[in-house]
Amino acid sequence: MTGGLGFIGSHVVDALVERGDSVVVLDRLHPLSHAAEPVYRNPGAEYVRGDLRDAAAVRGALRGATAVSHQAAMVGIGVDLGDAPGYVSDNDLGTAVLLAELAASRFAGALVVGSSMVVYGDGRYRCRRHGEVPAPPRRAEALASGAFDPVCPRCGEPLAPAAVSEDAPPDPRSVYAATKVHQEHLATVFGRETGAAVTRLRYHNVYGPRMPRDTPYSGVAAIFRSALERGTAPEVYEDGLQLRDFVHVHDVAAANLLALDANRSGAYNVATGRPTSVAAMAAALCERLRPGAVPAISGRYRLGDVRHVLGSTARARRELGFEARTGFAAGMDDFARAALRAPAPPRADEAA
Repeated sequence: MTGGLGFIGSHVVDALVERGDSVVVLDRLHPLSHAAEPVYRNPGAEYVRGDLRDAAAVRGALRGATAVSHQAAMVGIGVDLGDAPGYVSDNDLGTAVLLAELAASRFAGALVVGSSMVVYGDGRYRCRRHGEVPAPPRRAEALASGAFDPVCPRCGEPLAPAAVSEDAPPDPRSVYAATKVHQEHLATVFGRETGAAVTRLRYHNVYGPRMPRDTPYSGVAAIFRSALERGTAPEVYEDGLQLRDFVHVHDVAAANLLALDANRSGAYNVATGRPTSVAAMAAALCERLRPGAVPAISGRYRLGDVRHVLGSTARARRELGFEARTGFAAGMDDFARAALRAPAPPRADEAA
């Protein structure tokens, strides 16, 4: 397991240990995510402190492995393009070193790669006149004027969001998204050349216990909760009506175990199939943490953000037997009380 001390990875470790698997974790405790070693470290797993880009560390951790869960990655949209070298180095180079060592060891077991819905860009849309059409990248001028929803590139009419299937072509709109596409491509090449089964799990908006607090390298749920705990209203970008599929981390861990056991190649959305607006999620946290507070709809935007991404869950249900079990209300109840990870120290340029 790579990244087994992180948010998603640690829950997968817990699930594997609980069912009796022998688990070796390779994690370097990325300084942008960890202030110290997490208190939730599972005593039933073996931990190796090491960098995924270090071939010797990877080789040692892989010894005797019959399956690999690759969860290590820099996540989030980041701060600015200054983050690009870090994302590429951690996500792409780290994955390349892992795959090279797997090939050298003649690994033939299951490889599960934690990917993301960001590979889809702006998801899938339908035009009343022209059917399914791709949403072109949003322009800064339109966003600045408050025109957040994409329009048909052929007739200019508003587009309706639809559930995106795994067959949609990749269309990354941020540095992080580009690295996730590259991770998938590298893993697919590895599978084709070695014959190993490679499962790519495209997580939608994961939330739950152990998300890192007070960092831009986290999911929006943790960012909103951190704001509420500071006594400020969560800032919601654009008009708040952008749709996401919020899936609880316990369901994501369950999907990983199913993928490891299925030992089959392919890409799968890990989602609930029940989209929620970002503003509604922020309001749900306000209701639970500061009754009477309301989200601050700022109208601000980021070019790297996308408008709507809804995931089709049909393939994961049919081929992996995966179906999310945590409803939105119950998940928000849990998340409002859940322990979050201690904040990481600020970047050098932020501390200056």
